[in-house]
Amino acid sequence: MLKRTIVCGLLCLGSVSAWPAGKVELLNVSYDVSREVFAQVNPAFQSSWRAQTGQDIEIRQSHGGSSKQARSVAEGLAADVVTFNQASDIQFLVNSGLVQAGWSSRLPNGASPYYSFPVLLVRAGNPKHIRDWGDLIEPGVQVIFPNPKTSGNGRYTYLAAYAYALGQRDTNEVKARAFMEHLLANVPVFDTGGRGATTTFVERQIGDVLISFESEINTIQHEYDEAHLQVIYPSLSLRADFPVAVVDTVVNRRGTRAPAEAYLRYLYSDAGQEILARNYNRVRSEAVLARHRSQFPDIHLTSVEEAFGGWEQANKIQFAEGGVLDQLLGARH
Repeated sequence: MLKRTIVCGLLCLGSVSAWPAGKVELLNVSYDVSREVFAQVNPAFQSSWRAQTGQDIEIRQSHGGSSKQARSVAEGLAADVVTFNQASDIQFLVNSGLVQAGWSSRLPNGASPYYSFPVLLVRAGNPKHIRDWGDLIEPGVQVIFPNPKTSGNGRYTYLAAYAYALGQRDTNEVKARAFMEHLLANVPVFDTGGRGATTTFVERQIGDVLISFESEINTIQHEYDEAHLQVIYPSLSLRADFPVAVVDTVVNRRGTRAPAEAYLRYLYSDAGQEILARNYNRVRSEAVLARHRSQFPDIHLTSVEEAFGGWEQANKIQFAEGGVLDQLLGARH
């Protein structure tokens, strides 16, 4: 088991005097490694909501690979809000008729209150001398990251490595694919989500390097300080926005739109941004970010839009059935 407390149950939250008596309930369906941050956000929002309204709120959490979670919502999991790690998962819910088009314009920064990106975590002393993406294709190096087919975390890792390969001197698409084929061949096991990959690396002691979001990697390093794990910032990474949205069909049916929207707005408040930053997420508030500047090294970031033409194009070429990822995974066996 991980050292950290896994919070998957009910988390009480608060409300307002102008609201009906009794307790309102929200379900936040989120990505795999967000458990701890929402375990802190939820009680803080509870107090804020109760102070404003006098009404109690109960918040339930559901966590898993972001794309897998989106499919669960489409199949009937009654989420009032979704807090995912890629916009395409919310667009999937738009296409399913659950979220209204234009969701990304309802809140600032494309409805993404914070962001992160993949970085590397290696074992004490960095025995395999890993410094950048190029070192991950060396023979004998075992690389751990979640399955891009089920996890947004894994998808960002895959695209970050691909962007690195495409950016190398004298490269072309054929050489970039060869790089990714070697990288995938060095992955001994694909977990369905980021937390499973963390467990594989830290608890099961499998692999030489773990790749995950900066927020997850820094949290692991500090929680397992006796293991002397080392964070490696590669020469290039891929910005991972964390979009949020109200699930319109659910809040309309349950009458929870107002508290659901307030919950998401809270993530942009100074208090919400502070909680996010304390958990090693890069936030939008310049004032909050300045207070935590020392924990956020500079890094060269590209984006899905810049490197791959946007999520629609990336999904069509890389992740669709029979796409590049499937071809590379087929070559892996």
